[in-house]
Amino acid sequence: MIFELLLRQAQKGDKEALEEIFQMYRPLLIKNSMDNNVFDEDLYQELSATLMNCIKKFII
Repeated sequence: MIFELLLRQAQKGDKEALEEIFQMYRPLLIKNSMDNNVFDEDLYQELSATLMNCIKKFII
């Protein structure tokens, strides 16, 4: 329930809610940004942008 509230607030432009969701998913973004055990900054940026777009487009 709390996540749903955060999502609604983030979709309305609440930067703190957006940051909190981003922090929840940060470990997953980092994990998926590894290529041969090397952190890929460009991939991290792309995944972060994709997450932000998904938050905006998600239908509750």
